Amino acid sequence: MNRRQGWPVTLEEGPVALRPLRLRDAVALRDTRARNEEWLRPWEPTYPEMPLRTTGLAPYVAMLQSIRREARQGLSMPWSVTYDGQFVGQLTVGAIVWGSARSAQVGYWIDSAYAGRGVTPTAVALAVDHAFFGVGLHRIEANIRPENRASRRVVAKLGFRDEGVRRRQLHIDGAWRDHICYAITSEEVPRGMLRRWREGSSPGPGSDPGSALGPQGPNGGADPRDPASPQSGAN
Repeated sequence: MNRRQGWPVTLEEGPVALRPLRLRDAVALRDTRARNEEWLRPWEPTYPEMPLRTTGLAPYVAMLQSIRREARQGLSMPWSVTYDGQFVGQLTVGAIVWGSARSAQVGYWIDSAYAGRGVTPTAVALAVDHAFFGVGLHRIEANIRPENRASRRVVAKLGFRDEGVRRRQLHIDGAWRDHICYAITSEEVPRGMLRRWREGSSPGPGSDPGSALGPQGPNGGADPRDPASPQSGAN
């Protein structure tokens, strides 16, 4: 199997788009994350390589180089999230396992100024549909802190199943934190997640289909420096 099948690719739905992260996104990535420091802090992994408060570009360039290398190896799909062409966040389908598993984890964060516009659920649905039907993956997970009710509502309204708590899974905001594992398989969305959500048939709480409610913690990617990395903080 070609592990790069379906990548790179740009996905669009209305004003929301996912496009592959580029090295020149380093400035927008730094500025957006710095502007949202307090918004993101409760869901951030604890690591020194790329703190929220930094004026230098070097950590962001290094992170982008690393995750782009993983993408070339078929291990992740790192996208920038845009709204009407404006950089507003990041989404990564990462920790991809091939062979008999064909699984991955999805993670995302968004600029607080764009919350409530349906950006996050649209972006997640676009990414999951592409992972299933464009790439050939079978299972996608999202690991989220129990306290992050906003992010939990996003995955619940999209039809992810709650599979239980992973105790003290990751070091987040200064301590080892529990995470709830949410998952979905391709058989559960045979016509696509975006279509099912738009038609209002997804199970679970969170009835407003146009709202990405609250701070979306990072949870996707495989590089520990990636702010959307499952190994660095799937919140």
